[in-house]
Amino acid sequence: MTFPDLDQFDTLPKLLLHNADRWPDEVAMREKEFGIWNEYSWRDYRDQVKAIALGLAALGVARGERVAILGRNRPNWVWSELAAQALGAIPMGIYEDVLPPEAGYLINAAEACVVVCEDEEQVDKILELGGTVPSVRHIVFHDPRGMRKYDDPRLVSWERLYALGRELEAQDPERFAREVAAGHGDEVAVLCTTSGTTANPKLAMLGHRRTLEHARRWLEAELRGPGDEYVSVLALPWIVEQIYVVVMPLLSRMRVNFPESVDTAMQDLREIGPTHLLYAPRVWEQIAADVRARILDANPLNRWLFDLALRRGLEALARGRRSHLADALMFGALRDRLGFRRLKSASTGGAALGPDTFRFFLAMGVPLRQLYGQTELGGAYTIQRLGEIDFESSGYPFAGCEVRIADPDEQGLGEIQAKTPGMFLGYWRNEEATRESLTEDGFMRTGDAGYFDEKGRLVVVDRLKDLALTSTGIKFSPQYIENKLKFSPYIGEAVVLGRERPWLAAIICIRWSMVSKWAESRGIAFTNYQNLAANPAVAELIAGEVERVNDGLPEAQRIRRFVLLHKELDPDDGEVTRTRKVRRGVIDERYRLIIDAIYAGLPRVHYVGEVTFEDGRRGTVEADLVIHDTRAHREAERRAA
Repeated sequence: MTFPDLDQFDTLPKLLLHNADRWPDEVAMREKEFGIWNEYSWRDYRDQVKAIALGLAALGVARGERVAILGRNRPNWVWSELAAQALGAIPMGIYEDVLPPEAGYLINAAEACVVVCEDEEQVDKILELGGTVPSVRHIVFHDPRGMRKYDDPRLVSWERLYALGRELEAQDPERFAREVAAGHGDEVAVLCTTSGTTANPKLAMLGHRRTLEHARRWLEAELRGPGDEYVSVLALPWIVEQIYVVVMPLLSRMRVNFPESVDTAMQDLREIGPTHLLYAPRVWEQIAADVRARILDANPLNRWLFDLALRRGLEALARGRRSHLADALMFGALRDRLGFRRLKSASTGGAALGPDTFRFFLAMGVPLRQLYGQTELGGAYTIQRLGEIDFESSGYPFAGCEVRIADPDEQGLGEIQAKTPGMFLGYWRNEEATRESLTEDGFMRTGDAGYFDEKGRLVVVDRLKDLALTSTGIKFSPQYIENKLKFSPYIGEAVVLGRERPWLAAIICIRWSMVSKWAESRGIAFTNYQNLAANPAVAELIAGEVERVNDGLPEAQRIRRFVLLHKELDPDDGEVTRTRKVRRGVIDERYRLIIDAIYAGLPRVHYVGEVTFEDGRRGTVEADLVIHDTRAHREAERRAA
């Protein structure tokens, strides 16, 4: 497709005005509210951004200042981002499920002068911070429900913001156009948070021109244009969702659709029938688990038909084809039920997706592909080729992106380093970290270990710092084994242990949706997650899954003992990041008692620890956890005896 001239339209707001001038009545985005899809044209998009920008200007927001945005994915989120950029201010997204201290850290790091909040829940987080966020002059809220009781002088309603904007426009009708024209492609477009697996997240500065150029290369590898539909379900602060929702539509005029809520997302997706879809691996795994759970509830005939369709689909996939019989038996109707009937391309990124899950969706006829990248490099910069059957790699680099393996070992494994058109401008007010992240010739040190396969495709193994040695000198990748464990529909999360220990063990979290269905179908009584995870029948089920993984691993890398945790790993407890990456240091510290008991050979352990409830309150939980031996452990003990 033909892209706009990025020399002329070198900022996101300039592109918005270009689209509104050329295609004013074309639908740019939709939002479902109260069961009705509301459409916004490019003219509407521009007018909303203009109103918000002038309102922010009336509040005193100046070029170079920072504006934080906190809430769920909605058009007003995107409008607020473009409005800040139109003024030359720098927007920063904050994940909607953060706790107040996390929000406070990011606001102070950026010294945000305004926080745009979705509703009362998000406003409460900022108000709870009190005077610990001194840079915040105004708190703008969109949803007025429940806000009458508040009297903080910093609060500004959406209606008041618009009124201020109208007053300013009446005084200076050309103000918005002048502000947009004054923007320059080399300015910072957005501050994006890094994943923060080992410490507080850093703020990566992404420039307008670089981000647009990188998104153009991305669109060349993953074609989309006017008439294509995308449904936004992943958090907008994440770099890849930023590209898909904010940047790519400005370049390609792909329509973006916002579901009414998390609970209605799948139904809303079916109504839209997207042509392109992006989910994190955990979501794809959950969809596959939900399908299997529904099949467990189905009658014997439908279960038989599903199994037959899956077998035929996998057989056809092995020959590089698609099974029409599988489509007729089950998968055509299943794709329609899931809202996948019009998909041209579906992507996953942020972590590895298991081959079994990949096979399942490809056999179903879903054109699923793996992406790989980092926030600092403009998001993804490698992708699998459409139609190529590939369960292991992250594909090939985009045009204009350079990827290399630094200091490879005899197997070709080393650090992945990359340079892209979307390279960040550095970390916000952290020059030392910026210098440390870049090589002398300008490549980004990703910190990931990987290699190129015989076809030149990039294979990502693990974080370099997470590659580990046992005390007996055995090298292993915890993430590789964890992913194999999570291929099971019954295992939701796993943390593999063994660094500087004599052998490997694992802390495992059951997948509630699947295991609860499994238990119900067998008449096993349970009351909650903790009670179900402690059931001996569940332990036996998971033990079988662990044994299957062990059978595919070298003897020295097999899991010898495991424990079923009494709870899911939770970002509110700091155990995983907001993008669901495990914080190993937190796990090692918080569950030290459990880990020590595993390696001491104890049969069980009594754990007492803190948890964070949904409302932010902290409490204490106690659990008696059984430590299970695998066949590998029993055989090793027998040999030792």
